[in-house]
Amino acid sequence: MIRNAVKDDSLAIAEIYNYYIENTATSFEEKSVSGTDIQGRTESVQGAGLPWIVAMEDGALVGYAYATKWKERSAYRFAVEVSVYLSNHIQGRGLGTTLYETIFSKLKEAGVQTVIGGITLPNPASVALHEKMGMKKVAHFEKVGFKFDHWHDVGYWQLNWKT
Repeated sequence: MIRNAVKDDSLAIAEIYNYYIENTATSFEEKSVSGTDIQGRTESVQGAGLPWIVAMEDGALVGYAYATKWKERSAYRFAVEVSVYLSNHIQGRGLGTTLYETIFSKLKEAGVQTVIGGITLPNPASVALHEKMGMKKVAHFEKVGFKFDHWHDVGYWQLNWKT
C-alpha cells in the first residue's frame, strides 16, 4: 500500500535512511538523523505542496519517496528533485518503481514540468530505476562528494513532461 507520509512515520523513515547514511555513499549526509529531523523535513516538503509518500507492507513502513524544490527562485517552481529509499531488506522487488510511479503521477497532476534525480555513482540499480522511469542522464559531476575517505561522482537524470 502506498500512502502519504504522516507524523507517526518519522521514526521508521529515519531508520531506513540512517542505513544509507551509515553504510553507503548514496546519501552524502554523514551523521544519523532522528525521527524529529525527518518530521521537520516531511512537514517542510508537504507544506510546500509537494508529495512525501511511504510504502507499507504487513503494517511496516518499507520505503518512501519525496520531491523537493529544485531551487528556491520562483522561475524554478515547475522543477523538482525526487528521491526514493527502500529498506535494505526489500530491494530488487519493484517497490522503487511503484513509489516513483505514484509520486510522478502526483507531480504531473500538480503541474510539475521537470523531475530531476541525483545519483551517487556508480550505482547501477538506481541508474536503472531512473532510466526505467524515462529519465535521461543530463550531467556528471566528478569527485563532488567526499565520504568514507573517498571521492564520489554524482550524476543527474532528468525527465520533462510535455505540456
